Amino acid sequence: MKGTPFKLKQKLSPSAAKKKAARDLAMAKTPDRKAKKAQNQRIGQRSNSDLHHTKSGAVKRVSVKNNRGNFGSGTKKE
Repeated sequence: MKGTPFKLKQKLSPSAAKKKAARDLAMAKTPDRKAKKAQNQRIGQRSNSDLHHTKSGAVKRVSVKNNRGNFGSGTKKE
């Protein structure tokens, strides 16, 4: 559904959902992700833009559309 105001959940079996939750939590707790999250919180998130971490380690403010859409390349191959 395009433009839906609420996030749709994936339809996973209970065991698959449990495994996915464990994987997601493990990824969120890596030192790299913790550092990026802390940096974003220090800078301050806005509702009209995202903070993008570049490969060089710099952070730049970009549109939500570009950042979440992989800058026009789509997200299927990620």
